[in-house]
Amino acid sequence: MADGNNRARGAQSSHVGLADLFRAWVDNHKKVVRDSIQRLLDSPLSTLLTWVVIAIALALPMTLYIALSNIQGLSIGLDGSAQVSIYLKQDVTPQAGEKLAAKLPLRKDIRAAHYISKQQALAEFRALSGFGEAIDALNENPLPAVIVVQPAPSVVQSGKAKDLLASLADLPEVDLAQLDLEWVQRLYSMMDIVERVVNALSILLGLGVLSVIGNTIRLTIESRRDEIVVAKLVGATDTFVRRPFLYTGMLYGLGGAFCSWCIVFATLWWLSGPVLALADLYHSNFQLRGLDLIDTLLLLLGGSMLGWVGAWLAVSRHLGSIEPK
Repeated sequence: MADGNNRARGAQSSHVGLADLFRAWVDNHKKVVRDSIQRLLDSPLSTLLTWVVIAIALALPMTLYIALSNIQGLSIGLDGSAQVSIYLKQDVTPQAGEKLAAKLPLRKDIRAAHYISKQQALAEFRALSGFGEAIDALNENPLPAVIVVQPAPSVVQSGKAKDLLASLADLPEVDLAQLDLEWVQRLYSMMDIVERVVNALSILLGLGVLSVIGNTIRLTIESRRDEIVVAKLVGATDTFVRRPFLYTGMLYGLGGAFCSWCIVFATLWWLSGPVLALADLYHSNFQLRGLDLIDTLLLLLGGSMLGWVGAWLAVSRHLGSIEPK
């Protein structure tokens, strides 16, 4: 009976469920994030300098991107100002001219056409030129009828305006056709160049951000070499050791992106006054467009991803060389 009451109790096995594993995984990540934030706060000057360097690298392409967006917004109405003036032959009757003007918008490459008779052209010339008495002395109206053609926006933006001009000049009723949109095409060409420059700078400065964060993480790894060695001695995996550095890199990128947003916001605020004053001189309601919610989220996400990638590259390169002896 005594033997029955004094049974030896062995070790009991316990089952760990997926929910417990997931909870432990989440708790570990939370701990690593808190520890990474605390380490950055423990060296505020170094952290701030790193954020400023990253912010400057990100702010330049973002500022150019905003400038390009504002220029594109300013040029939205320019397609309507681009036009082709068709001067009709003297023997073309008003009825034939109006019929041609009504038929031209049926083409896919023409948005609208407006017929101006000889009398309307003469009245407009008299009002604008100030030579009313000299014009009255003429025996007949020397001005031809005109059809003002507005090309479709796709024609202006694709550079096919000269093809449209050639096709209109070949019409039997047309004596002369003039293109009045070369300056619009030059503007689109310049915007295309600026867009390519912005993309190139974004790539180059993005690589610079990767280099800055990678070098910062490398120095952090060297300063924590002993800690890494001890962690590996007790069985820590490379994934476990790598995790805090990845979060540190991501926080560097996120902080730099936020500082970049502050720089861009301050720059736009500083320029908004002079831009509004210039717009008033031209009787325009133009206003500077800043970063909207989507642009801001993309900036913060992009900075975080650059920090994560830079840290991952640095850790992958240097972590393998740190092993317990």
